[in-house]
Amino acid sequence: MTEAMGRRTFMAGTGAAAMTLAGGSGSAEAADLVGGNLPDFHQGLKDELGFPLAWGTSPVRDFRSWRRAARAKVEEHLLVDHQHGTPYAPEFTEGPQGDGYTRELVTLSLTRYEPVRGVLLTPHGPGPFPAVLLFHDHGATFDIGKEKLIRPWYDDTRLASAQAWADKYFSGRFVGDELARRGYVVLCLDALGWGDRGPLAYAEQQALASNFYHLGSSLAGLMAREDARAAGFLAGLDRVDDRRVAALGFSMGAYRAWQTAALTDSVSAAACVCWMTGLKEMMVPGNNTLRGQSSYYMLHPGLSRFLDFPDVASIAAPRPMLFFSGALDTLFPADGVRVAHDKLSAVWRSRHAEERLRLKTWPDLGHVFVDRMQDEVFHWLDRVL
Repeated sequence: MTEAMGRRTFMAGTGAAAMTLAGGSGSAEAADLVGGNLPDFHQGLKDELGFPLAWGTSPVRDFRSWRRAARAKVEEHLLVDHQHGTPYAPEFTEGPQGDGYTRELVTLSLTRYEPVRGVLLTPHGPGPFPAVLLFHDHGATFDIGKEKLIRPWYDDTRLASAQAWADKYFSGRFVGDELARRGYVVLCLDALGWGDRGPLAYAEQQALASNFYHLGSSLAGLMAREDARAAGFLAGLDRVDDRRVAALGFSMGAYRAWQTAALTDSVSAAACVCWMTGLKEMMVPGNNTLRGQSSYYMLHPGLSRFLDFPDVASIAAPRPMLFFSGALDTLFPADGVRVAHDKLSAVWRSRHAEERLRLKTWPDLGHVFVDRMQDEVFHWLDRVL
């Protein structure tokens, strides 16, 4: 390798010694060039990302045509086929009555590959009811998935773990049960790796994603397809008013909520708590995304050549959307949140629908979905649905 080719360095992880591929051992000078697994030329790669299919940048000027083109581009990068022809074939098992609502376990086929078990809560009364599709977070905790949001009456061991999770992030509440008490049908399913579809070990995620790619598929793409299919199932239930179905999630669940709103019209609104940023602003030394592992659930290879995260979420415009963030949330730097909010605002404003977009950063909160945030989301859902 000649000197003219320059020096290529990378870091195996935060605090690791730099490796110099041009020869010689790692040095403090080399280590300073990079951090958090970024190559030393990462800025050049970021500079090349112009997101040419974003609304306002794309040459397509008709919004409906842009939505179709942008959605098709996202679907192209999911690497998982449509599953429209797969029967849901649901099986319901009734549980004990809740406080003003009925509990059921439901098993259904979201894809042709395997059935998925979830929880369905239905308010007492004649219906049809508004509904909320709940998406659980990542949190590097895999023994519980749907149980993070709905109290598990069917498993005492999971109940202890679920209550600890609710205490840590949700002010001790089970968000799904709160919604059912307020008159919403609620559905929450396990993503692959969690609850009944796990538990996955944290260090196994990267290999799992790699194996999906080798098989011509995608871990993140599977989750995206399953979530969109779950929205269609919920909207199709007789007990549900299909004009009033919202997606709601925290953390990775928020990512899943706005992604689902982008991919299917079965969702008429979405509330997304603590997951929205600009990609470039997130790809900085020290950010959790650079560790890999959990990132693979939210990685569609090559999509960033065309669309940024808020560009994908904007496919759902001008439907009602809510985005909450915490100013103390270290996972999503403030500049990334600002960039994303500015992009989202521009899209909804272009549709003369600013009142349908709710953006808020909580100055004293981090990566949580505490009771006062929940109360605002519940009131917002009551209003838009």
